[in-house]
Amino acid sequence: SMASPALLMRVVASAYSVAEKAATIVRNVMSAGDLGIVEKAGPNDLQTKADRLVQMSICASLAHKFPKVTIIGEEELPTDDVTEDLIEDGHCEEILKKPCPAQYTGIKEEELVIWVDPLDGTKEYTEGLLDHVTILIGIAYGGKAIAGVINQPYYNYEAGANAVLGRTIWGVLGMGAFGFQLTEAPAGKHIVVTTRSHSSALVNECISALNPDAVIRVGGAGNKIIQLIEGKASAYVFASPGCKKWDTCAPEAILHAVGGKITDIHGNPFQYNKEVKHMNSAGVLATLRNYDYYASRIPNTVKESLVP
Repeated sequence: SMASPALLMRVVASAYSVAEKAATIVRNVMSAGDLGIVEKAGPNDLQTKADRLVQMSICASLAHKFPKVTIIGEEELPTDDVTEDLIEDGHCEEILKKPCPAQYTGIKEEELVIWVDPLDGTKEYTEGLLDHVTILIGIAYGGKAIAGVINQPYYNYEAGANAVLGRTIWGVLGMGAFGFQLTEAPAGKHIVVTTRSHSSALVNECISALNPDAVIRVGGAGNKIIQLIEGKASAYVFASPGCKKWDTCAPEAILHAVGGKITDIHGNPFQYNKEVKHMNSAGVLATLRNYDYYASRIPNTVKESLVP
């Protein structure tokens, strides 16, 4: 008989279904019309009913199946009993059929850390910029992002009434990433994607130094990585301390699985072990290709302002 799938593949297969359930919750909250918006640290730091329900659904569903895995979510939520309708027990069969990369076959539950952003791009969600919104489930081992799921609940939402809404992108290091068409940005063009709602003098100074042909300002870290892997942008640059581990873990795994690179502004890799601080305080630099070109052009004044 066939050996049962490795733990990592079971976690990814479950995270895929859990993310699809989360997308349904996000769409239901939006169509019901009451977003239940709460300000956390200020007007650019919002939480909605969707953030709360989705995080409860993702964390409870994964904890139910993988009780020894550490799960860290963005929202501070009471750990009350989660209602049965929020639990997703399914998994993606297609993922279970794929062989686990050899270096990850022996992983035990207690060695995994899952970083969850239930709704990346909350501000955009509240403003109706629905294609900016993603659900992020990142899986880390040995402090490194090794697998990730990015769901876009509103992918295709401008394609008309009969369009199928939403898609799920997933990837594992050593295996690749799936659910989208990998495309490189136009050769010789420097198109920078950056923050939409968290701009600052430093952010803008850094972008100017890159002398870009174009700058795209969109919400959500997940969304920005999608711009890179689908060839709409050549670099994601954020010279600011606002980004967190749950913003970058899933996107990092997917970007690295297709040969891209993401670091802080100094070129340091991100650490994802459970003891690590949550803030990516030295910003973000990510590319699918030509990382060194952009890294070499980050001004020292910017680097000195952003302490890891």
